[in-house]
This record gives sequence, C-alpha cells and structure tokens, in this order.
Amino acid sequence: MNPSQVLRALTLSLALGPLGAAALPSGAAHAAASILVEADTGKILHAENATYPWYPASVTKLMTLYVTLRAVREHRITLDTLFTVSRNAAAQSPTKMGIPVGMQVTVDNAIKMLMVHSANDMAVVLAEGVSGSIENFADEMTRTAHAMGMTESNFVNPNGLPADGQITSARDLAILARALIHEFPEYDPYWHIAAIKFGRRVMRNTNSLIGRYPGIDGMKTGFICASGFNVVATATRNGRRLIAVVLGAPSSGARAVKAAELLESGFTQNPLSWLTPALGSVEGLSPINASPPNLHDEVCGSHRKRPAAEDEGEDANSQDGVEPGTPFSALLSSLRAPTPKGAALLSDQGSVTPVVVYTGPTRTPEQVAALQAIEPAAQRKRKEKGAGKGATAKRTDEKVAPDGSSPADKTTKSKSAASAWTPASASKLSASPPPGLETKPAADKKKPPTKPKADQ
Repeated sequence: MNPSQVLRALTLSLALGPLGAAALPSGAAHAAASILVEADTGKILHAENATYPWYPASVTKLMTLYVTLRAVREHRITLDTLFTVSRNAAAQSPTKMGIPVGMQVTVDNAIKMLMVHSANDMAVVLAEGVSGSIENFADEMTRTAHAMGMTESNFVNPNGLPADGQITSARDLAILARALIHEFPEYDPYWHIAAIKFGRRVMRNTNSLIGRYPGIDGMKTGFICASGFNVVATATRNGRRLIAVVLGAPSSGARAVKAAELLESGFTQNPLSWLTPALGSVEGLSPINASPPNLHDEVCGSHRKRPAAEDEGEDANSQDGVEPGTPFSALLSSLRAPTPKGAALLSDQGSVTPVVVYTGPTRTPEQVAALQAIEPAAQRKRKEKGAGKGATAKRTDEKVAPDGSSPADKTTKSKSAASAWTPASASKLSASPPPGLETKPAADKKKPPTKPKADQ
C-alpha cells in the first residue's frame, strides 16, 4: 500500500469511527452522545452514539415550543391568548416560576419563561392551554415528532421531568432544531434571550453558551440525574449555521465546553476535508433498539461534594461558598489552576439587558418600560450592603404580584468586621478573606441532605 492509500485509509477509519460507535452502547461510566449537523442541509459533520436512545430532560421543551408555535400558526391560539395556571401546573417540581394558581399568563410570556428559566410550571400551562391536558398534549408531541422523522422519540410530559417513557436521541433533537429554524424563523428570538426580568427577579438563560460563544444563536439545555447534562445549541458564522447536540455530559460546564468544541470544529476549515467521506444526512441515520442509559450514579452519586443541578457553576474550578462577581472571587480565580483547553472558546458572561415578563394581559410599551424600571432585588441588596447598614431591614418574601412585580426581599442583616490580615495561601484565603472581600458565611445550622433538583 502506497503512502497516499495509507493516509486515505487512516482518514476513513477516523471518520467512520464515531458512526461505528453509534451502533454500540457506551459503558455507563463514559456514556455520552453527540451530533453536529449543518442547519441548511442536514449534513452530518460529527456523530457519536447519535441514534442511541436518551432521556431528554428539559430539552423536551423544544418540542413543547414547536407544538405551541404550530398551534399559533394554525390559528388555534395567539401569542396574546391568556392561559390560566392550574393546580397541576403550580405543583410541578422546580425549576419553575412559582406563579399562584388561578393567575393568567399570555402564551408569549409563558414561552419566554419556558425557554429562559426552563420553567416546568409554564410547560404545563402551555400544554393544558393548547390541548386541554398533559396527556393530550404529550400525544400531540409524539405524533408530531414521528411525522417530522423523529422516529426514536416518545413524550409523556411537556417539561422533561423524569419518566421512563420520555425518550429521544441526539439525531432526533437535531431534526427538531432544524424544523424550528426553518419553519418558524420569525420566532428565532425565543431561543436566544439572554435573561428575563420578572418583578425584581432577573433570571439568566440556563444555556450558558449565550453571550459566551461567538455566533451562538441559543436553543435549550436540560438536566436530570438519569440523563446527565444535555444541550441543543446552534451558532452562525459567515452565513453558515450549525446545530450541536450534546447528551450525557457530567456537568453543566463540561456540557458547554463540549458543545463549543463541536461547533468550533464545524466552523474551522480542515485542509484534508476532501479526504473525509460523507457521513450522510441526519435523517439517514438508522435508529437503535435499546434502552436509554441511566447515569444517575455517575452524575448524582455520593461521590459528588454537592448535589448536581442545572444551575451549578460553569467553572470546573469554582470555589464553593464564594459569591461570583465579588472582588474576593476575582482574587481566588487568579490563583486557581488553568481551565480545560476547550474552555478558552468561551468568554466571560457580561452584563445583559433582560426581557421583561409578567402575568396578566399583554401590556403597552409604556407599561413594559415601567416594569423594566423596577430595581432588581440583587442590585438593591448590593446598594444596601454598600451603604453599610447594620440594622435589620424588614423585608417580605418575593411573592408574585398580578402585575409581575414583587415586594421587597426577605429580612437580611448586613455585617461588617475589620480585622488584621496578612498574606496567606490560596486555600486559606477562602476561609479567612481580607477585609472588604468577605463573602456571606453559610448559616451555622445543620440541614437534612439536599436532594438533587429534578430538572431544569
């Protein structure tokens, strides 16, 4: 065999390796699935276990969004239609908005809460409003998915909370992402809103790629212990749009890095790409008859220092107990070990202007501007702390008011203490920070073990 034939054979084996892996279940400790496709053509650029059945977790909400937008297109509802929060919706496990039973939300606001905060209660509000019940909506989700070519998908709820019958695959989610992009381009902003503001609460998008990866368009994250950390992400550069799906990542940070690496590999020109055989289109991948892997022990086992959750810190080297964004956290970050190579693709999250959401009928621009002007709770707290208030300030719980605003925060106490300080090692800094860089100590109170959040 001459050198050119050797090179071609090696390239072929490397290219076909991922697809070959898709036919075999991964070991539980290393289970993961991913796919990278071109949004316009459906051409596969990378595939690993892409047709292996998987628990979707909250990426389910992309299917909820698709069915809801189709109902709008068919004039069954409008974005201004008011849906009522039922007892069933309010009873959903976190993450949720916590809007009281009987209050109403427009379809538009419910979608924004669903896509940004991954609100499980809003998923049920939309399901019951569109189809009358969770069961009817889930049946519509499954029928619609199969009609689109998502042959491995089955849905029993609209939010992705743990259920044996809630199944999809990386391949099917890529098909769904393409359908949303091509069929509903006018609603593209729904899946890349950086943050929402509800009363005094500002909630960042659970998709940490937004605002951090160049060209990112958004889409949706998901997590339950059985599935690991999932994400469907899209990005556009020079008019070329790619879709990356990552399932089963061990943490939210690893999920973001893996998705960024996949997208970057697709945007980077490979001089030897002409040697790589075509991997076909996403619709052409054959499904696998198997049960989804259960990653509960690997992702949420006792080996973890703290329960896994969708909103855990993105930095693998983050310091437990240190509030992000403080001077002390910046000092500690400069002393930590280097971050993983792929993390260099992600920039720091900057400030964002949140989109206002609220309960009740659609508001006028002037009314929305008034809601936008309400001072966020976190900003208000920083001002009070900066003022050095030692007295206890009386506050009420963050209850939701009909206009989307909220009362003042809970009662807190400002504490300050000046003490002598001398330079110390990084490990000691966390336990004994210098004056002015302290973080609020955890309450000295024993609490029962915290269970992992069901889904976000």
